[in-house]
Amino acid sequence: MSNNLIDIQMQVMWNRLVSVVEEQALTLIRTAFSTSVREAGDLSAGVFDREGRMLAQAVTGTPGHVNTMAEAVVHFINDIGIDHIFEGDVYVTNDPWKGTGHLHDITIVSPSYYKGKLIGYFASTAHVVDIGGRGFGPDAREVYEEGLFIPVMKLFERGKVNKDLINIIRNNVRENDRVIGDFYALSGCNETGHLRLVDMLREFNLDNLDVIGAFILMHSKQATLDRFKTLPHGTYSNRMVLDGYDVPVTLAVTLTVRDDGILTDFTGTSGMSQFGINVPLGYAKAYACYGLKCIIAPDIPNNSASLEPFNVIAPEGCILNAKHPAPVSVRHVLGHFVPDLVLGALHQCLPGHVPAEGASALWNLHMSVRPLPTNPKGRNAEMLMFNSGGMGARSNLDGLSATAFPSGVHTMPVEATEHVGPVIVWRKEFRDGSGGAGALRGGLGQEIEISAAEGYEFRFSAMFDRIHYPARGLEGGLEGAKGFVGLDDGTVLRGKGQQYVPAGRHLILSLPGGGGYGDPHHRPQGLIERDIRFGYISKEQAKNDYGYIPAEENN
Repeated sequence: MSNNLIDIQMQVMWNRLVSVVEEQALTLIRTAFSTSVREAGDLSAGVFDREGRMLAQAVTGTPGHVNTMAEAVVHFINDIGIDHIFEGDVYVTNDPWKGTGHLHDITIVSPSYYKGKLIGYFASTAHVVDIGGRGFGPDAREVYEEGLFIPVMKLFERGKVNKDLINIIRNNVRENDRVIGDFYALSGCNETGHLRLVDMLREFNLDNLDVIGAFILMHSKQATLDRFKTLPHGTYSNRMVLDGYDVPVTLAVTLTVRDDGILTDFTGTSGMSQFGINVPLGYAKAYACYGLKCIIAPDIPNNSASLEPFNVIAPEGCILNAKHPAPVSVRHVLGHFVPDLVLGALHQCLPGHVPAEGASALWNLHMSVRPLPTNPKGRNAEMLMFNSGGMGARSNLDGLSATAFPSGVHTMPVEATEHVGPVIVWRKEFRDGSGGAGALRGGLGQEIEISAAEGYEFRFSAMFDRIHYPARGLEGGLEGAKGFVGLDDGTVLRGKGQQYVPAGRHLILSLPGGGGYGDPHHRPQGLIERDIRFGYISKEQAKNDYGYIPAEENN
């Protein structure tokens, strides 16, 4: 067989492997109990070789899960020990430093056997609605307060479930049926991946993943390295200031671009916080690699080899390299700003390719809904709602509105949120005028108004940013709008920490917009008029930010 035909066959098998893990992910979505997984796609799925190297990931999922999971499987292999890995086993952890960065993410790894021999592993991750402790929020002072910490251990051994572990979990979480259900859903999706892989091996008359795995890793690494040959080599830096919890936080980065890859160094970043906004290095690395790869090698499939040339370091104890037992529950807030941070530096290397800053961090709303004393038949509910602000404008297009970049999760339908607990979402709409002005306009944030149903009240954990430091524009573009949190009676609330919404009051969330790109006075008049017509900006904003004067006023 010619080399060309061999390469074609390998590419077909590679594509088939991607479809295997995509079905693995879709199985999790279909069977998950938590709305964050089922509706928003807050998950990841992938297949790994016998050494724990990621060969393929599902398109469905988030960078914070996929790219951390790329390193997590090796921890499982080392901690369990190769001599204690058996067919029918399933392993679990939510260790923030060996998994995805906080306790709410459950990572499940299952060894895959074919013809009696270990051929690789399937892994999946999902965010569960509750893991005990204080609940999902930034108020804890140590990881011990944030919930149940599950070290790498066996959930199943040779097909037999660890009932003691299930019992411990059930008695330490508030939504035990939903959480336990998600554990089984994660295990089940790995099994789906394994069964589809066996079908593939039989179809292609293979005994293991060795040949296709070697092909994937070799070609992925070489293709990624080829991209660095065309980049201007050098050192590029960027800094940004964010709200933090009690004091502002500075994130700093220096990129060193070379033939063999990019070194990302977070030296100059603020030290750890006493609150749960700290980020384990694995999570910061996941989003740094994602941001850079989006610009440099977006078309190269994500696997261990294509990620290898992206090296990330940070001073131990800085807020992007938090050490145990630091609180890390809402590590996503600062972690989601890492792509903006590294892209701001990359803009100096590749001008015209990088978008302006966006809202970036999700405005997750975790609600603990409780019945009033006058409602003795009411039920408690723990609810999680994902919300997104606006993306920054791109160099050739306006920013996307109410879009979760860089996390990639979907917006949860209002109906799904109201279905799982006694709350009412009164408004969920674009926030007019929130996108930063520019030749390309920043994406709009959202206005969300929500209350407890009659007979209920709720507390919520705020984990919001860009209330004091808005998204910056690029190349002359203006800032996006700042965020706001308050009640319908005018009460202003904090951007982080647990807070109370009395019965009858409505919580108001005004999500930040993305920064603009380019001089606003260079925006075509037709686009300004369209934005006015659609209600994206007001006539006054058009005049003040863009210098726009309607034709009738010129006559």
